[in-house]
Amino acid sequence: MATIYSPSPILSASASTTTTTTTTTSTAPPKPSFTKTPLAIPTSKPSFTNLTVTLTATAAAATLLTLPPTSLADAPTSYHLYHGTAASAANYGGYGGNSSKEDSAEYVYDVPDGWKERLVSKIQKGTNGTDSEFYNPKKKAEKEYLTFLAGFRQLAPRDVVLNNLALSDVDLQDLIATADSVSSEEKKDQNGQVYYVYEIDGVGAHSLISVTCAKNKLYAHFVNAPTPEWNRDKDTLRHLHESFKTVGSF
Repeated sequence: MATIYSPSPILSASASTTTTTTTTTSTAPPKPSFTKTPLAIPTSKPSFTNLTVTLTATAAAATLLTLPPTSLADAPTSYHLYHGTAASAANYGGYGGNSSKEDSAEYVYDVPDGWKERLVSKIQKGTNGTDSEFYNPKKKAEKEYLTFLAGFRQLAPRDVVLNNLALSDVDLQDLIATADSVSSEEKKDQNGQVYYVYEIDGVGAHSLISVTCAKNKLYAHFVNAPTPEWNRDKDTLRHLHESFKTVGSF
């Protein structure tokens, strides 16, 4: 048994052999060198003055672009009083003396400052009785004018008067023919003078008409405007309409 378990010469030799370990030391490559550069720090706070001015100007420009077009209703409208003489075609152009318009006026109405007077020719005065006309230079179709006819002592029924006015005014004929509504009423001033008042709401235009008789003449005052201008300036245009009077009735 002792022989069986005696150590083997090979195992004994191995056990008595000293193991030598060789350590290899490797040198790591040098790390790259970085030079730290300090950041430049501003010594004062940034100025926002220019940025504020730019933003303010931009906002102001945007506000102007969104504003509606200038109209008569944007600011209080000032007026001047027009004196009409209702002179015949034969006396048109200053014939018949040097009296002022104020002294010889037969009617008056207000005109917005800035509106232009259109010179009425003798032919117009002789054919349809146009005596005076003013218009808005920014929109010439926005206007007021007066026509008169001699030989009328009193007013006929309202519908007859309107139809007779349309006979010599093609634009009025078309407006009535295509109108959404036509209204009329009779009014009296403080002196008892009768006025017929018409309002015509057309497809593309609006018209206010005031008609009266005085001094054996029929006077018709018109205020016309395209629908966009009417919607924008209706208060001013109604003022023009209501300002018309024959001399002696105001």
